[in-house]
Order: sequence, then structure tokens, then C-alpha cells
Amino acid sequence: MRPTLSLGRLLAVSRKEVLHLRRDPRSLGLAFVLPAIMILAFGWVISFDIRHITMAVYDEDQSQASRALVDAFTASSYFVVTDHLDRYGDAAPLLDRGAVRLVLVIPPRFQARLSGGGPAPVQALVDGSDANTATIALAYARGIVTAYATRAVLGARRVTPPLRAETRVWYNEELKSSNMIVPGLIAVVMMIIAAMLTSLTIAKEWERGTMEQLASTPVHPVEVVLGKLLPYLGIGMIDVLVTGFIGDVVFAVPFRGSFLFFVGASFFFLIGALGIGLAISAATKSQMLAMQVAMVATYLPSFLLSGFMFDVAAMPKALQAIALFVPARYYITAVRGIFLKGVGPHVLWPYGLGMILFGVAGLALAARAFKKEIG
Repeated sequence: MRPTLSLGRLLAVSRKEVLHLRRDPRSLGLAFVLPAIMILAFGWVISFDIRHITMAVYDEDQSQASRALVDAFTASSYFVVTDHLDRYGDAAPLLDRGAVRLVLVIPPRFQARLSGGGPAPVQALVDGSDANTATIALAYARGIVTAYATRAVLGARRVTPPLRAETRVWYNEELKSSNMIVPGLIAVVMMIIAAMLTSLTIAKEWERGTMEQLASTPVHPVEVVLGKLLPYLGIGMIDVLVTGFIGDVVFAVPFRGSFLFFVGASFFFLIGALGIGLAISAATKSQMLAMQVAMVATYLPSFLLSGFMFDVAAMPKALQAIALFVPARYYITAVRGIFLKGVGPHVLWPYGLGMILFGVAGLALAARAFKKEIG
């Protein structure tokens, strides 16, 4: 006859796990130090902000208008002129070596054509080996040239433009990539750390030969799962607060939403992630294998299919269908909404519900996997 659930036995299992953690400084380091290191490292390294693009100039006109165009490039803060070329053929070696990303070629009679109202083309040679940087550099160059041409034409005719576009960016006014990346990093880092921490717990019992002793006690499988999960849940919540603090203070990511909703969504997300780690640990019985499986099962989907780095809507339909089952996708959307938009449960309740379902599913998966082992 299977025993009924007991709070005393559950807390005893938790106390035993806490003692194991206190005697294992490496696990404590993994639990507290690694999340902070990861969010600092990824937050500083990963950036979509393209600034200070190196460029060279081949100015065949050497006029006031051509110099003004070059000044428009440097004043934008997007480009840095590192070379002034004497020959057109000098452009290729610079691009080959990667010394510059863009070469601006201004042909002869540029100022005369511009003053006469005719076409005054300029050429931009771009290093396309890095397609993302090349695309952004070309967009910046087109914008600068278009703005310069508009000012030149309107200034010559002394007229007011009939149409003027005024834009306003909401939620991320400075268009800083860190404001988008850091909230997503919280989800990715916590998914990885939570699953890796609990992936070692039950496998450790098997390797140390203490699983038979645990199985012979009247402890219920759910008590074992919850007892082993609770200490790591506390650690995970501390890590969430620490990483959120780092994002707000170090990276200046604004926190505009409900703190309680953020804590609640993180609570259920961590329960699900910890449950997945426990299920992996019960199924593999090996700490090394469990950690490897946990890394593959959490890192790759969270990084690639959650919308953290790549837009899910731009993926093939098959990957979009798989992404529907990636929990980090919903948590990232919720965290970005809380941090940047300041919205709460009235808008994000579907994602909060998704976190609750993920937490329940993770616990059920862990209990089922462990039940088979001690059954």
C-alpha cells in the first residue's frame, strides 16, 4: 500500500538535499555564480547594435559638396573614415583584408551635377562576407545619402518640404539591442541552469548507491520529487532576482511592469524547468549523461526556437510548429512585456497560463519518471 503524502517526509528530503549542497561547493558555485556570469558575458557580447563601421573614401571630385557628404557619414556616428584612397584600385585590397567594411566612391563633377539638378550618383562598395553587417551598413548609407540629397535640393530651391515623416519608437526608444537581449537572456539562462542543477540529483543517488536506501523508505515518489525540487526552486528564484537586478542596473534595461507578476511567472517557469531536469536525472542514472542531455534539451531549443535570437515567424513552418512546445518562448515574451512595455496579467495572462501549465507538466513528468525507477 502506497503511503499518503507527508509534509514531514517532504521536508526531510529537502533537508537532505540542502546538506548535499552545503557539502558540494561546486554545485553552489554553479547555482549562484554561473547565472550572473552568463548574463554578464552574453549581455556584453551579444549585440545587434552596429556602430563605428570602418569605411574608406575615394573622392575624385574634391569639392565642397563631396566633403560635406563625407562629413555626413562621419557625423552619423555609424561610420568611421579610416582611409582616403588615391586610386580606385586601392579599394579591393582593403575589402579583402577586412580593413574596412565600406568604400564610398564619389565620382568627378559630383558638385556640378548636384548644382545643376541632374543625377549625381555615388557608389558604395560593401564587404558582403558578413551579410548582416553589410545589409545594415547599406541601409545606413542609403539613409545618409538620401537625407543629404534632400537637404541639398531643398536648400538650393529654398522651399519647405511638402511631406515630413515624424517617427516615434515605443518601449525601446533608443533602439538598444541590450533592452531586447537581456530579458530574453534571463529566460535562456534560467532554463539551462535549472535543468542542469536538478539533472544531477537523482543520478547522484544512483551513482552513490543510496537510491536503494531511499526506495526502501516509506517515502512517496511525489515527496521525493518535491523535496529535491524545493531547495533548487529557492536557489532559482534568487538567481532570477539577481539576473533581473543585473539587467536593470548594469545594462540599464527599464523595468516597467508588475514585480509580482514577474516573480509569479518565473516561479512556475522554474518549477517546469526543474521538473524536466529531475525527469532527465531519473531516466539516465548518470550525472555526466544527465548533464549532457539537459544541456541539449534546454539550451538549443531555448536559444534557437524561442524567439530570443531569431524571429519565429521567419522560420520554416515545421520549426514554427516545434517552437510552439518551447516553454522559453512564452516566458521570454512575458518577461519582455513586463520589462519594456510595463504590461501585466490583463495582457500577458495567456503566457502566465502557459507558465502554469509548463510547471504542472514538468512536475508530472518528473514524478512519472521517478515512479518508474522506485516502483
